[in-house]
Amino acid sequence: MTVFPPRTAVLTGVLTGAAALALSACGASSDASNSPNGKSAATATTAEAVGGIGALAKAAKKEGALHAMALPRDWANYGALIDGFEKKYGIKVKVENPNGASQDEINAVTSRKGQDSALDVLDLGSSFAQSAAQQGLFAPYMVAGFADIPNTQKDSIARWANDYGGYISFGCDAKRVQTCPTSFKDLLKPQYKGQVALNGSPTKSGSAFGAVYAAALANGGSFDDIRPGLDFFAKLKKNGNFTAVESTPATIEKGETPISIDWDYLNAGYTDKFKSKGLDWTVVIPSDGKFSQYYSQAINNYAPHPAAARLWQEYLYSAEGQNLRLKGYARPALMTAMKKAGTLDKTAAAKLPKVSGTPSFPSESQQTGAKDVITQYWGDDVSG
Repeated sequence: MTVFPPRTAVLTGVLTGAAALALSACGASSDASNSPNGKSAATATTAEAVGGIGALAKAAKKEGALHAMALPRDWANYGALIDGFEKKYGIKVKVENPNGASQDEINAVTSRKGQDSALDVLDLGSSFAQSAAQQGLFAPYMVAGFADIPNTQKDSIARWANDYGGYISFGCDAKRVQTCPTSFKDLLKPQYKGQVALNGSPTKSGSAFGAVYAAALANGGSFDDIRPGLDFFAKLKKNGNFTAVESTPATIEKGETPISIDWDYLNAGYTDKFKSKGLDWTVVIPSDGKFSQYYSQAINNYAPHPAAARLWQEYLYSAEGQNLRLKGYARPALMTAMKKAGTLDKTAAAKLPKVSGTPSFPSESQQTGAKDVITQYWGDDVSG
């Protein structure tokens, strides 16, 4: 799974009333499922447009399935979310290639247009969500809590919205690593030879992309200049500390990736998972490279199950769905609003990895520029 949020004026402002209802899923399938009142879910931009959540749920149950990709059960508590959705609505969630990346999802959307095997929904690093939205791949849709999602974390015309996120962190096998690193500077020490890993390539993986951005911030770079992050990983490879083995729960258990740079909610989840296996997995957010990002949800413009796709979004952004994210150590996009409303799971919130300060985020143009630099130079400088 796999990248992050837009932060520009283009994203501010929320569509309401007639403007929201006027949006259409341009080009959506004409034979898409209808709600009991005969209204098409394929062009609905709100649940109210098909008669409310109840009508949407009936139409979705008639479709009977939801197609998705790259949703590992141990990623941000997707296992509990999928189980909860299936139990609540009686709709089967079919996840292919659970360990795929954001770009794999986009490729599937563009290559399967009009096919029954097409994806209904996407979970993307928001830089990927932004570029895909610009290509016209998404159907605009506003969930019930859309207005409460911070303006900097949603598309102004509702083609995508952030759902959950976290900080780049270091996960460390304390039994295999004598002293766990707490900064990017630490990672260059000779004692970490062959031990530092990412969970994929930053050209495809959001967390790996975030790791390079965090390394840039720790080494004199900025949101406008990710190059120092590339230089850092090139240096890490040159001194033998960086391993090309992609970090997964399996490689961690085998001792192949004893230090994994990944989102804090993934590393924190591994701590729980590995405890029963006698593996002491510790997590720290690096002191010199704090970088936070969120993952976005979107609906395929040509979703074969348009009602189920919209119902899935409603579930993810409900208090139940957002608290399930929190139980998976992910920071939900509606966290502030839920705290104010008294619907936040305080016990789960208290277990989040500690971090100080208020996060800031790169703008859409900054992320696009950073992505271009990584695409151009990562292969030659680091993985080549």
